[in-house]
Amino acid sequence: MESIKDIAIQVIDTEANSILGLKDILTDDFTKVVELILNSKGNVIVSGIGKSANIAQKIVATLNSTGTTAVFMHAADAIHGDLGIIRDEDIVIIISKSGETPEIKVLTPLIKIRKNKLVAIVGNTKSYLAAEADYVLNTTVPIEACPNNLAPTASTTAQLVMGDALAIALLKCRGFSSEDFAKFHPGGALGKRLYLRVGDVCVKNAVPMVNVNDIMTKVILEISEKLLGATAVMENDKMIYMKRSLLFCYLIFYCIVECFSVGFVKERIDDIISKNLNCCAIDFFYFLGEIVHCTICALHISNVFFNN
Repeated sequence: MESIKDIAIQVIDTEANSILGLKDILTDDFTKVVELILNSKGNVIVSGIGKSANIAQKIVATLNSTGTTAVFMHAADAIHGDLGIIRDEDIVIIISKSGETPEIKVLTPLIKIRKNKLVAIVGNTKSYLAAEADYVLNTTVPIEACPNNLAPTASTTAQLVMGDALAIALLKCRGFSSEDFAKFHPGGALGKRLYLRVGDVCVKNAVPMVNVNDIMTKVILEISEKLLGATAVMENDKMIYMKRSLLFCYLIFYCIVECFSVGFVKERIDDIISKNLNCCAIDFFYFLGEIVHCTICALHISNVFFNN
Protein backbone atom coordinates (compact mmCIF):
# COMPACT_ATOMS: atom_id res chain seq x y z
CA MET A 1 0.00 0.00 0.00
CA GLU A 2 1.28 3.47 -0.90
CA SER A 3 2.22 5.76 1.93
CA ILE A 4 0.68 9.22 2.15
CA LYS A 5 4.05 10.74 1.32
CA ASP A 6 4.36 8.54 -1.77
CA ILE A 7 0.97 9.75 -2.97
CA ALA A 8 2.03 13.36 -2.55
CA ILE A 9 5.27 12.76 -4.48
CA GLN A 10 3.35 11.07 -7.29
CA VAL A 11 0.97 14.04 -7.59
CA ILE A 12 3.87 16.50 -7.64
CA ASP A 13 5.70 14.46 -10.30
CA THR A 14 2.58 14.19 -12.46
CA GLU A 15 1.85 17.90 -12.35
CA ALA A 16 5.50 18.89 -12.79
CA ASN A 17 5.80 16.72 -15.90
CA SER A 18 2.60 18.22 -17.27
CA ILE A 19 3.98 21.72 -16.87
CA LEU A 20 7.29 20.82 -18.50
CA GLY A 21 5.37 19.33 -21.39
CA LEU A 22 3.88 22.73 -22.20
CA LYS A 23 7.23 23.83 -23.62
CA ASP A 24 6.93 21.30 -26.42
CA ILE A 25 3.44 22.37 -27.48
CA LEU A 26 3.88 26.13 -27.21
CA THR A 27 3.29 27.76 -30.60
CA ASP A 28 3.71 31.18 -32.16
CA ASP A 29 0.16 31.93 -31.09
CA PHE A 30 1.56 32.73 -27.65
CA THR A 31 3.72 35.53 -29.09
CA LYS A 32 0.79 36.79 -31.17
CA VAL A 33 -1.48 36.92 -28.12
CA VAL A 34 1.08 38.89 -26.11
CA GLU A 35 1.52 41.37 -28.97
CA LEU A 36 -2.26 41.60 -29.38
CA ILE A 37 -2.75 42.50 -25.73
CA LEU A 38 0.15 44.97 -25.75
CA ASN A 39 -1.36 46.83 -28.70
CA SER A 40 -4.93 46.72 -27.43
CA LYS A 41 -6.74 49.74 -26.01
CA GLY A 42 -9.26 47.53 -24.24
CA ASN A 43 -9.27 45.17 -21.28
CA VAL A 44 -8.57 41.47 -21.14
CA ILE A 45 -11.75 39.54 -20.28
CA VAL A 46 -11.02 36.08 -18.88
CA SER A 47 -13.81 33.51 -18.69
CA GLY A 48 -14.37 29.90 -17.75
CA ILE A 49 -16.65 27.57 -15.86
CA GLY A 50 -16.08 25.13 -13.00
CA LYS A 51 -12.45 24.76 -11.97
CA SER A 52 -11.39 26.66 -15.07
CA ALA A 53 -13.34 29.65 -13.71
CA ASN A 54 -11.31 29.50 -10.52
CA ILE A 55 -8.13 29.53 -12.57
CA ALA A 56 -9.50 32.42 -14.64
CA GLN A 57 -10.00 34.47 -11.48
CA LYS A 58 -6.43 33.91 -10.40
CA ILE A 59 -5.07 34.82 -13.84
CA VAL A 60 -7.13 38.02 -13.76
CA ALA A 61 -5.65 38.89 -10.37
CA THR A 62 -2.12 38.30 -11.66
CA LEU A 63 -2.69 40.36 -14.80
CA ASN A 64 -4.14 43.28 -12.84
CA SER A 65 -1.25 43.31 -10.41
CA THR A 66 1.36 43.26 -13.16
CA GLY A 67 0.10 46.09 -15.36
CA THR A 68 -2.53 44.47 -17.59
CA THR A 69 -6.11 45.47 -16.84
CA ALA A 70 -8.25 42.34 -16.73
CA VAL A 71 -11.81 41.42 -15.77
CA PHE A 72 -13.26 38.03 -14.82
CA MET A 73 -16.50 36.96 -16.49
CA HIS A 74 -18.08 33.66 -15.48
CA ALA A 75 -19.16 31.75 -18.56
CA ALA A 76 -22.58 30.84 -17.12
CA ASP A 77 -23.30 34.40 -16.01
CA ALA A 78 -22.12 35.77 -19.34
CA ILE A 79 -25.11 34.33 -21.19
CA HIS A 80 -27.46 35.77 -18.58
CA GLY A 81 -26.43 39.41 -18.79
CA ASP A 82 -22.73 39.64 -17.98
CA LEU A 83 -21.84 39.95 -21.67
CA GLY A 84 -22.35 43.65 -20.97
CA ILE A 85 -18.87 43.60 -19.42
CA ILE A 86 -17.29 43.28 -22.86
CA ARG A 87 -16.47 46.38 -24.89
CA ASP A 88 -15.55 46.52 -28.56
CA GLU A 89 -11.81 46.87 -27.90
CA ASP A 90 -11.60 44.04 -25.36
CA ILE A 91 -9.83 40.74 -25.88
CA VAL A 92 -11.60 37.65 -24.55
CA ILE A 93 -9.74 34.63 -23.17
CA ILE A 94 -11.81 31.51 -22.54
CA ILE A 95 -10.31 28.73 -20.45
CA SER A 96 -11.53 25.15 -20.78
CA LYS A 97 -10.00 21.70 -20.56
CA SER A 98 -12.36 20.00 -23.00
CA GLY A 99 -13.44 22.99 -25.08
CA GLU A 100 -16.82 21.31 -25.38
CA THR A 101 -18.62 22.44 -22.21
CA PRO A 102 -22.22 23.47 -23.05
CA GLU A 103 -21.87 26.96 -21.55
CA ILE A 104 -18.64 27.50 -23.49
CA LYS A 105 -20.29 26.38 -26.73
CA VAL A 106 -23.09 28.89 -26.16
CA LEU A 107 -20.73 31.72 -25.20
CA THR A 108 -18.19 31.32 -28.00
CA PRO A 109 -20.42 32.32 -30.96
CA LEU A 110 -21.68 35.31 -28.99
CA ILE A 111 -18.10 36.54 -28.68
CA LYS A 112 -17.55 35.99 -32.38
CA ILE A 113 -20.70 37.96 -33.26
CA ARG A 114 -19.34 40.91 -31.29
CA LYS A 115 -16.10 40.63 -33.33
CA ASN A 116 -13.89 40.57 -30.24
CA LYS A 117 -10.64 38.67 -30.61
CA LEU A 118 -10.98 35.28 -28.92
CA VAL A 119 -8.11 33.41 -27.27
CA ALA A 120 -8.60 29.82 -26.12
CA ILE A 121 -6.56 28.30 -23.32
CA VAL A 122 -7.71 24.79 -24.00
CA GLY A 123 -6.66 21.21 -23.35
CA ASN A 124 -8.23 19.81 -26.52
CA THR A 125 -7.04 21.38 -29.76
CA LYS A 126 -9.69 19.51 -31.75
CA SER A 127 -12.55 20.94 -29.74
CA TYR A 128 -15.26 23.41 -30.72
CA LEU A 129 -13.60 26.18 -28.72
CA ALA A 130 -10.21 25.63 -30.35
CA ALA A 131 -11.75 25.63 -33.81
CA GLU A 132 -13.60 28.92 -33.23
CA ALA A 133 -10.82 30.80 -31.43
CA ASP A 134 -8.55 33.27 -33.20
CA TYR A 135 -5.60 32.06 -31.14
CA VAL A 136 -5.06 28.78 -29.30
CA LEU A 137 -2.80 28.28 -26.29
CA ASN A 138 -2.54 24.54 -25.90
CA THR A 139 -2.63 23.23 -22.32
CA THR A 140 -3.11 19.55 -23.09
CA VAL A 141 -1.83 17.24 -20.35
CA PRO A 142 -1.27 13.48 -20.70
CA ILE A 143 -3.01 12.56 -17.47
CA GLU A 144 -4.58 14.12 -14.39
CA ALA A 145 -2.98 13.59 -10.97
CA CYS A 146 -6.32 12.11 -9.85
CA PRO A 147 -6.04 8.28 -9.84
CA ASN A 148 -9.34 8.13 -11.72
CA ASN A 149 -8.05 10.65 -14.27
CA LEU A 150 -11.15 12.74 -13.63
CA ALA A 151 -10.62 15.56 -11.10
CA PRO A 152 -9.00 18.59 -12.77
CA THR A 153 -5.54 18.72 -11.24
CA ALA A 154 -2.69 18.63 -13.74
CA SER A 155 -4.91 20.32 -16.33
CA THR A 156 -5.78 23.27 -14.10
CA THR A 157 -2.13 23.61 -13.08
CA ALA A 158 -1.22 23.80 -16.78
CA GLN A 159 -3.88 26.50 -17.31
CA LEU A 160 -2.51 28.48 -14.40
CA VAL A 161 1.07 28.25 -15.65
CA MET A 162 0.00 29.40 -19.12
CA GLY A 163 -1.74 32.38 -17.54
CA ASP A 164 1.35 33.20 -15.51
CA ALA A 165 3.49 32.95 -18.64
CA LEU A 166 1.21 35.47 -20.36
CA ALA A 167 1.31 37.86 -17.40
CA ILE A 168 5.08 37.76 -17.03
CA ALA A 169 5.69 38.09 -20.77
CA LEU A 170 3.46 41.19 -20.78
CA LEU A 171 5.21 42.51 -17.68
CA LYS A 172 8.66 42.20 -19.25
CA CYS A 173 7.55 43.65 -22.59
CA ARG A 174 6.15 46.68 -20.79
CA GLY A 175 9.27 47.15 -18.68
CA PHE A 176 7.10 46.90 -15.60
CA SER A 177 9.39 47.82 -12.67
CA SER A 178 9.31 47.16 -8.94
CA GLU A 179 8.13 50.75 -8.49
CA ASP A 180 5.21 50.08 -10.83
CA PHE A 181 4.49 46.88 -8.95
CA ALA A 182 4.37 48.77 -5.67
CA LYS A 183 1.67 51.11 -6.98
CA PHE A 184 -0.70 48.15 -7.24
CA HIS A 185 0.38 46.62 -3.91
CA PRO A 186 0.15 49.43 -1.33
CA GLY A 187 -0.89 46.99 1.40
CA GLY A 188 0.83 44.00 2.94
CA ALA A 189 4.52 43.28 3.18
CA LEU A 190 5.15 43.86 -0.54
CA GLY A 191 3.66 47.32 -0.50
CA LYS A 192 5.39 48.36 2.69
CA ARG A 193 8.75 47.21 1.41
CA LEU A 194 8.44 48.94 -1.95
CA TYR A 195 6.17 51.91 -1.46
CA LEU A 196 5.58 52.92 2.14
CA ARG A 197 7.10 56.20 3.32
CA VAL A 198 7.48 57.62 6.80
CA GLY A 199 4.94 60.31 5.99
CA ASP A 200 2.35 57.67 5.13
CA VAL A 201 2.32 56.24 8.63
CA CYS A 202 3.11 59.16 10.90
CA VAL A 203 0.19 60.11 13.13
CA LYS A 204 -0.54 63.80 12.80
CA ASN A 205 -1.82 65.76 15.80
CA ALA A 206 -0.94 62.87 18.10
CA VAL A 207 2.61 63.75 19.08
CA PRO A 208 3.44 62.29 22.50
CA MET A 209 5.23 64.72 24.76
CA VAL A 210 5.63 65.40 28.45
CA ASN A 211 7.21 68.22 30.41
CA VAL A 212 10.43 67.58 32.27
CA ASN A 213 8.61 68.42 35.52
CA ASP A 214 5.89 65.82 34.98
CA ILE A 215 5.84 62.66 37.07
CA MET A 216 6.54 59.22 35.60
CA THR A 217 2.85 58.33 35.63
CA LYS A 218 2.34 60.99 32.96
CA VAL A 219 5.08 59.40 30.85
CA ILE A 220 3.46 55.98 31.00
CA LEU A 221 0.02 57.37 30.15
CA GLU A 222 1.36 59.47 27.27
CA ILE A 223 3.14 56.51 25.69
CA SER A 224 0.06 54.37 26.14
CA GLU A 225 -2.46 56.88 24.79
CA LYS A 226 -0.51 58.03 21.72
CA LEU A 227 0.49 54.48 20.72
CA LEU A 228 3.82 55.49 19.17
CA GLY A 229 6.04 53.61 21.59
CA ALA A 230 7.86 56.71 22.83
CA THR A 231 7.42 60.22 24.15
CA ALA A 232 9.47 63.37 23.91
CA VAL A 233 10.54 65.02 27.17
CA MET A 234 10.27 68.79 26.73
CA GLU A 235 11.83 71.74 28.54
CA ASN A 236 11.14 75.31 27.40
CA ASP A 237 9.53 74.00 24.20
CA LYS A 238 12.65 72.06 23.29
CA MET A 239 13.05 68.29 23.33
CA ILE A 240 15.80 67.28 25.69
CA TYR A 241 15.19 63.55 25.76
CA MET A 242 13.29 60.75 24.06
CA LYS A 243 11.81 58.03 26.24
CA ARG A 244 11.27 54.73 24.46
CA SER A 245 8.93 51.85 25.21
CA LEU A 246 10.14 48.26 25.31
CA LEU A 247 7.61 45.48 25.63
CA PHE A 248 9.88 43.00 27.33
CA CYS A 249 10.82 45.51 30.01
CA TYR A 250 7.24 45.48 31.24
CA LEU A 251 8.22 42.47 33.32
CA ILE A 252 11.14 44.31 34.90
CA PHE A 253 8.98 47.29 35.73
CA TYR A 254 6.31 45.01 37.13
CA CYS A 255 8.87 43.43 39.44
CA ILE A 256 10.15 46.81 40.61
CA VAL A 257 6.66 47.97 41.51
CA GLU A 258 5.72 44.64 43.04
CA CYS A 259 8.83 44.10 45.11
CA PHE A 260 9.83 47.61 46.14
CA SER A 261 7.46 50.56 46.06
CA VAL A 262 5.18 52.67 43.96
CA GLY A 263 7.26 55.75 44.52
CA PHE A 264 8.94 55.40 41.13
CA VAL A 265 5.82 56.28 39.16
CA LYS A 266 5.38 59.43 41.27
CA GLU A 267 8.92 60.73 40.72
CA ARG A 268 9.45 63.80 38.58
CA ILE A 269 11.14 63.09 35.26
CA ASP A 270 13.71 65.78 35.98
CA ASP A 271 14.81 63.89 39.11
CA ILE A 272 15.47 60.70 37.14
CA ILE A 273 16.85 61.39 33.69
CA SER A 274 20.31 62.65 32.91
CA LYS A 275 20.17 65.80 30.78
CA ASN A 276 23.63 65.04 29.46
CA LEU A 277 22.25 62.13 27.42
CA ASN A 278 20.98 62.89 23.95
CA CYS A 279 17.67 61.60 22.63
CA CYS A 280 19.23 58.47 21.14
CA ALA A 281 21.14 57.44 24.22
CA ILE A 282 20.56 54.15 26.04
CA ASP A 283 20.26 54.78 29.73
CA PHE A 284 18.76 53.45 32.87
CA PHE A 285 15.25 53.50 31.40
CA TYR A 286 16.26 51.22 28.57
CA PHE A 287 16.60 48.47 31.12
CA LEU A 288 13.88 49.50 33.56
CA GLY A 289 11.29 49.36 30.85
CA GLU A 290 9.38 52.16 29.31
CA ILE A 291 5.94 50.81 29.30
CA VAL A 292 4.09 49.98 26.08
CA HIS A 293 0.42 50.78 25.82
CA CYS A 294 -0.68 47.29 26.78
CA THR A 295 0.74 47.70 30.29
CA ILE A 296 -1.93 50.22 31.13
CA CYS A 297 -4.41 47.40 30.65
CA ALA A 298 -2.63 45.12 33.05
CA LEU A 299 -4.75 44.88 36.18
CA HIS A 300 -1.94 45.05 38.68
CA ILE A 301 -0.35 48.17 37.23
CA SER A 302 -3.73 49.81 36.88
CA ASN A 303 -4.30 49.28 40.59
CA VAL A 304 -0.95 50.86 41.34
CA PHE A 305 -1.75 53.94 39.24
CA PHE A 306 -5.28 54.62 40.37
CA ASN A 307 -5.34 53.38 43.95
CA ASN A 308 -2.20 55.11 45.19
